[in-house]
Amino acid sequence: MFAQVLAQLALLAIAVAAVALPLSFLLAAQFDKGNVPVAKGFWSSLFGPAFGTEQNWKSYLLSALVFNLTGAGLLFLILLFQDHLPFNPLHADGLSPAQAFNIAISFMTNTDWQAYTGDETLSLLSRMAGLGAQNFLSAATGIALAFAVVRGFVREKNPSLGNFYRDAGRAVIFILLPLSVVAALFLVHEGVPQTLAASVQASAIDGGIQTIVTGPVASQVAIKVIGSNGGGYFTANGAHPFENPTPLSNFVQMVLIFALPAAFLLAFGRMVKDRRQSRSLLAASVVMFAILFVPCAHYESKANPALSGLAIDQQVSEANPGGNMEGKETRFGILGSTLWATATTATSNGATNAALDSYMPLGGLIPLFNMLLGEVVFGGVGCGLIAILVYTVLTVFIAGLLAGRTPEYLGKKIEAREITLAVVAVLLHPLCVLIPSLASLAAMPPGGEPHSLTQTLYAYASASANNGSSFASFDANTVYQNIALGLVMLAGRFGYAAPVLAIAGSLSSKRAILPSGGTFPTHGTVFVILLIGVIFLLGGLTFLPAVALGPIAEHLSLYSR
Repeated sequence: MFAQVLAQLALLAIAVAAVALPLSFLLAAQFDKGNVPVAKGFWSSLFGPAFGTEQNWKSYLLSALVFNLTGAGLLFLILLFQDHLPFNPLHADGLSPAQAFNIAISFMTNTDWQAYTGDETLSLLSRMAGLGAQNFLSAATGIALAFAVVRGFVREKNPSLGNFYRDAGRAVIFILLPLSVVAALFLVHEGVPQTLAASVQASAIDGGIQTIVTGPVASQVAIKVIGSNGGGYFTANGAHPFENPTPLSNFVQMVLIFALPAAFLLAFGRMVKDRRQSRSLLAASVVMFAILFVPCAHYESKANPALSGLAIDQQVSEANPGGNMEGKETRFGILGSTLWATATTATSNGATNAALDSYMPLGGLIPLFNMLLGEVVFGGVGCGLIAILVYTVLTVFIAGLLAGRTPEYLGKKIEAREITLAVVAVLLHPLCVLIPSLASLAAMPPGGEPHSLTQTLYAYASASANNGSSFASFDANTVYQNIALGLVMLAGRFGYAAPVLAIAGSLSSKRAILPSGGTFPTHGTVFVILLIGVIFLLGGLTFLPAVALGPIAEHLSLYSR
């Protein structure tokens, strides 16, 4: 089993590196174009003067908010009145205001939380002009924010961080669209439908007629995996054969899920003209991912003790995959399912190819823990780099206190303002998870089991981390949950972006200084270990009491029977 795990990790790492390395050149090239006057003139003449004006961190954040809220408002109206709009061959009803609000905020924030039945709830117009458009625009927002934050470390005595509209436009046209076209063509080759026909009729074995939902699936799945979106065309998401028909499509989608987050870590060194920084951040992410994937695969490969007294064969054999196969596809097996679950929660993607609610308690703890850490272990498109840079700033400060070194990063002094803002950003996530979870649990009948706590904690961790995956039996389609989860998604996206952009604005106004003998090195093994320790301690220990009462208590209860 351990050899198989290592082989899976090695194969995935090689494939991701082969894709992410050339993408890192593309990202770095688009980042540098922000300083080219010709590029500014091109965007200004094409889309208006707003695209050519440099913005400070406040203007950049305001532009991102206005742009995304406008898109969310249009999506809200499409969902609300989809029964009166064209391209609705299955005659889907208009959604309730609470559910339309939840979906609009979800796809606008790159969360893609889905508290609805994907196969039959939405019209083709809602899928293409609504969800499909937001899949591109929300991913482009993450890329733009990452560009702005990195400019804060690169620029000197210059409070501007670029232009949001120009950065987002380049992200869509030069990065997301080309990748999505190639990925969609591959998925069509593997058997994923791509058609404007909403359904086909088939003869059932009982002599009746079965209606099978189809549609423009490949195009949505492509940007789903590339843009860290995760929202499925069908309710079963990546477990549905029309979204993920073969083991090869399963593997390639995992590679695409990692492609841009890994490419951003590689491109970071090129952007700041110090590739050692990329190696440090990438090494930390790879080590953390391996640490988390191994126990997830281990616990899911073991027999479920609750079924030990029944006539159920859970042992590995030539005819039986063994382990906890409940809720998993035999096409993918234990390793294919657990690697996908770890990957999509580490990268803030949220797509699923198995029922997470059927995982063993500690197997399900790993996807939950990934999200409780925030978008740190590779993270979402752009936002993963932002999150690990926030922890890097805190690590440099803590290392300076421990070793008596000057807290500096990339030649910029880390002072009280930056540390305060970093702490605000890190504390926002547990506040968005724990307080709403407590409110939801307080409204439930007393005497709930640990699994109920895990389900609720998972839902709000998924919303705050802008992930979108869920434990399936959590009842999210209520007025309260739709609104509460929508607000948490909004805070997790832009409440987090505000202090981080403020850090970037503060650093961009400073002059870089040359490293001295008192500067703590931010590359090498010692820094990587320290960074991982700070992420696990600050990100993980905050949630230890809740985790102990949820999945850990459920694990102890299961094995004490």
